[in-house]
Amino acid sequence: MYSLLIFAVAFTLLTVWVLSFPIFGRVPEGNRLERIKKLPNYKDGALENLSPTPMKPDNVSYWDMIRGMLKGNDKGSPKGSVPTVKPNFEQDDSNVKVIWFGHSSYLVQTDGQNILVDPVLSERPSPISFIGTKRFQGTDFIKAEDFPELDVVLITHDHYDHLDYEAILKLKDKTKRFIVSLGVGSHLEHWGVPANKITELSWGEETTQNTLKFIALPARHFTGRLFKRNQTAWSAFILQTSKNKLYLGGDSGYDTHFKNAGEQYGPFDIAILECGQYNAYWPLIHMFPEQTVQAAIDLKAQVLLPVHWGKFKLAMHDWNEPIIRVVNKADEENLKTTTPLMGESVILDKYYPATKWWLADNL
Repeated sequence: MYSLLIFAVAFTLLTVWVLSFPIFGRVPEGNRLERIKKLPNYKDGALENLSPTPMKPDNVSYWDMIRGMLKGNDKGSPKGSVPTVKPNFEQDDSNVKVIWFGHSSYLVQTDGQNILVDPVLSERPSPISFIGTKRFQGTDFIKAEDFPELDVVLITHDHYDHLDYEAILKLKDKTKRFIVSLGVGSHLEHWGVPANKITELSWGEETTQNTLKFIALPARHFTGRLFKRNQTAWSAFILQTSKNKLYLGGDSGYDTHFKNAGEQYGPFDIAILECGQYNAYWPLIHMFPEQTVQAAIDLKAQVLLPVHWGKFKLAMHDWNEPIIRVVNKADEENLKTTTPLMGESVILDKYYPATKWWLADNL
């Protein structure tokens, strides 16, 4: 009896201690929470999508999902090292440059400014450094110290594969401003980012940074770093430069918000959209590759840059299946895609790399 009591107390204390780790962040409170509660999609203590978005179909159980993940896929990771190139951070103010670092992390250089989106530099997109999927071999080619001084770090939502605690700690002192979805600032402040460096936007709100304009738009997803979901917002963003317009998609299932954005704000010079980590077990919170192509068409995008693949295994499909399917569908629809190596520059109106590097025999 005493042994069980001691074990229960020890386990409780251990749990409380682990949950106090700063990596979990902090849910919004005070004025920030009051602002969230005033949003039209805040109901019953949480934020909602524009359309009903259950996490899974009614005929799928959580045990089905767990069993599928445990079964694994021997083609879920590449056999060899993913090829990368050393990024060139030199700026040419006459063009917009985009450099992808794998998954959903990329740098936009434009108008003499550096905008880093969803930087994830840790080995695992996980709250525990030794638990969870590891990044693919070869994708550890960029470190926080390598980046130039940053004008903006933009965070679309607070999931671990988009908001990396260690990356924020290393980048916060070389970043002038953080532009984030509403509520994410609570995590950043908890990690030592000064409040006056944080701008939080809800859907439809905008802010400027010198010559740049950022507009937050709806996405179809969810948030949460611990047990309680949807306490912070999730967003796509428009980045409008002096000459170009970019759609930065973040994570989103397919829905009418893409067409609405295309009609209200399009056309876009480039749409950077997720195409990986999908499954029929969670069909509404991530897009299938063919839906990614349709979303780009809905947005009236001139070019599609597919992301959210190539670095982590977070679903059950083959590691390169997303890019194969999205390129095949885009070709059918006569939609231009650009598929750079990680670290390679995409230069709007000038250079759109499109080699099928993921088909190499050693991968």
